[in-house]
Amino acid sequence: MIRLLIIDDHEMVREGLKAMLVTESDFSIVGDAANAEQALELIERLHPDVALLDVRLPGISGVEVCRTVSERYPETAVIILTTFTDESLVARCIQAGARGFIVKDIERFDLKRSIRAVARGEAAIDPKAAVAVLAQLRRAPLVAGDAAPEPLSSQQIIILRLVAQGLSSREIATQLYLSENTVKGYVQEILHRLGVKNRTEAVMVAVKQGWL
Repeated sequence: MIRLLIIDDHEMVREGLKAMLVTESDFSIVGDAANAEQALELIERLHPDVALLDVRLPGISGVEVCRTVSERYPETAVIILTTFTDESLVARCIQAGARGFIVKDIERFDLKRSIRAVARGEAAIDPKAAVAVLAQLRRAPLVAGDAAPEPLSSQQIIILRLVAQGLSSREIATQLYLSENTVKGYVQEILHRLGVKNRTEAVMVAVKQGWL
């Protein structure tokens, strides 16, 4: 069961998301919040698996909420839900620890699939947002003193490119005619070689290194 918390300052949006997600047998909506203070209190008390977070909140911004949750409650994965896809915003959210970035006009199936992917420890980046964040990262210089990660094989680069497009392990397996377990093995080896914790960080490192 994936335990969800919905954070948005518009009640109609919160109710709409609840109505959309409550029908799924593997989703449990444990609460909803209209602002940052309510959200952080509920996360501390309820420890949801996934928080659906509107980036534009009154008072404390969604980016700061995301950063706080990632630092204090790493067991809760944050998916940013927004209508904005400008490069700097997407990059700030990813750097703040968001494991998903979804544009609000996403189809219902894709939102549900994205929630399940993030709950499994994968990344879920809307293709509209992926273009923005990759462009932003390509312009970001490497920090002096950063250790160069171990190079990836050509097959690992191919898989990482598909990860950057937001594809799940199953979708990558179908596209490359591999088993899903084989793809998962490749992904774990990529994370190990790059010294990162998740797919989003792997993509960021690969972009900065010029591999993507």
